[in-house]
Formats: sequence, C-alpha cells, structure tokens
Amino acid sequence: MSEAPATPYLRVDIARLRANIEATAARAAAAGVALRPHAKTHKSPDIARLQLEAGAIGLTVATIGEAEVFVEHGVEDVFVAYPLWLSDDAARRLRDLAGRADLAIGVDSVAAAQHAGAALEGTGIAVLVEVDSGQHRSGAMPADAGVVAAAAAEAGLPVRGVFTFPGHGYSPELMVSAADDEAAALTTAVVAFREAGLEPDVVSGGSTPTLTHTHTGALTEIRPGVYLFGDAQQWELGAMAPGSIALTCRATVVSHAGGRLVLDSGSKVLGADRAPYATGGGRLLDHPDARVLQLSEHHAVVDLAGAALPPLGSQVDVVPNHVCAAVNLADTLWADDGTTPVSWPVAARGRNS
Repeated sequence: MSEAPATPYLRVDIARLRANIEATAARAAAAGVALRPHAKTHKSPDIARLQLEAGAIGLTVATIGEAEVFVEHGVEDVFVAYPLWLSDDAARRLRDLAGRADLAIGVDSVAAAQHAGAALEGTGIAVLVEVDSGQHRSGAMPADAGVVAAAAAEAGLPVRGVFTFPGHGYSPELMVSAADDEAAALTTAVVAFREAGLEPDVVSGGSTPTLTHTHTGALTEIRPGVYLFGDAQQWELGAMAPGSIALTCRATVVSHAGGRLVLDSGSKVLGADRAPYATGGGRLLDHPDARVLQLSEHHAVVDLAGAALPPLGSQVDVVPNHVCAAVNLADTLWADDGTTPVSWPVAARGRNS
C-alpha cells in the first residue's frame, strides 16, 4: 500500500475493472466460447490474475517478451498471436518456456511454418495459422490455411487451429461488417483445414469493438484486449460507455492560458495515437463534451465546450485515445478502490521482442 504519486499518473478504477472483466467472462460463457484476453493492453500480472480467476482459459500476448513475463508470474497457457519469424535467439527463448507453460505461436505462411518447425520440433510448442479477415495486415488467405497448416504438421509442429484479428472493426462504419468478415474468413479456413486432413481444435478471433457483433457460432475462442479498461477510441466508436471506462490519466490543471484548460498530461503519458475518426487527442471522463485539442510532450490543451474551467491546481481524469499505448509508457498502474491506491507494476512494459 502506498500513496498515489504526483500527477500525471494512470489510475485504474478497481470496481469498473472488475465489472468489465466479469461481464465479458459471463458473455463468453453464455455464448459457449473460451475467453483468452489479450494482455498487451494491460501488461500486468496483477490484472492477468483477475482475468484468469474470472474464467479466462489463458492469455494472448503479442511478443515472446510478454510471454516470458507472464509465464514467470505463473501463467500456464499463453498464445503469442503474431506471425513469428524466429531468429536463433527467439527460438532459444521459446524453447526455454516450453516446459513451463502450454505455449502456442502464430504462423501465416508455408515458409514460416517450415522455419518454425526446424527450430521448435519436439518442444511441444503448437501453432495456429493466422488468416486475413479484412484488415489486410498479416495472415494467409483463408482458403490457403490448410496448406500452411499441413506444412506446419509436416515440419513436426502440433497444429492447434486458426485465428484472425478483425482489426478493420476499429471504424464506426465497419464494426458489424468486420464481425461478418471474421466469421466468413474463419469458416473458409476451417474448410481448408479439413480438406488438408486436419481438424482445428481452436478457431479464434474477436476484438473489443466487434465483441457484441461476433458470430460466436463460428468461433471457439475470443481474444479481446481493451474491454477491461476502455479508452477514448471505444467511447467514440460507441463500443463502451464512459461509465465503463476503468483507466484514466489523473492530471493537474497547470494553466488557464488563452482561456483554455492546460493539463500536465502530454503525449509522453497519454500516447500520441489518434484514429481518423477521433475528435481529439483524448477526452475528459467527467466532461463528456470536452476534447483535447492540442497534445505536446508534457501538455494537453483542452476545449471544455463552454463549461467553466476547473481551478488551477485541481485534478481531472483524462481518457487516453488508445489505452494500450498509454499503458506501455507507464511503469506503474495505480489501482484505486476509493481508499489508499495500490501500485501494480506494468511488468511487461517495453517487452517488444
């Protein structure tokens, strides 16, 4: 237990956090799908423990480094949802983890599957084939999933299934259609697996903005990440209401220059991400019409839309545009239940490889 630090700092509302975790776990259970939340959002073993206690079957991570942190803290089931191309060092690190947790990685090409097999055969590390469901970032074409899976099996790797990320659902107009695209891509990929003589045990997808639109009949597992905190992106998309947002940046009013609100929370705390549809560089939790108009390294300039300026020295809660980026800038999250804040280390911060 300790006192909260000087501003700016990232504050977690524990009651809202628990409510978000429990609601999504209940949604997954009611739909008959497994929940494997993406831990790149919080990077915190303390929060991972809450997710697992609520019914998550394991964690999703983006990097081997994140996997190492969570396995070190006792997580026993981890999926690196990334099309890895393994260097000698990366393969060594995965082999070191193999006996300590049930581990799976992503591949999205025949070459990557063969390369991973040469490095990991005999370790028990499984693979899932990534397919592109419309974001056009990474992933094989869904009809080619069976070919990639067969290559992985021939290379000596256990093939667990198929996964995708409907990332194009991060758009106000595409949340529903992205979920449709996800279901179509995964259904095609499952057919391709079976044509190759393989049965996928795991059919994995999901994201926070598409969560309520996911065709759970086409999936066995969902991997949302931001759902537990929320952020200004989800607020703008309508995917989460401001009353559910569990992480904010506590900031101090340092100036009224120009008749505007100036805060001590700049891009080095909030992150600089701004989606094309975003109406500002962040939002104020208790002032829904306000917008962060200007964001520099250590300042945020806010338009309060005609509301009275909070006094100099007072504190406000800023909702970052992209919570994953904000968390990766912090060493500590301050968990607040209305009494004395508790510090939660962001243990996987900066583990980008």
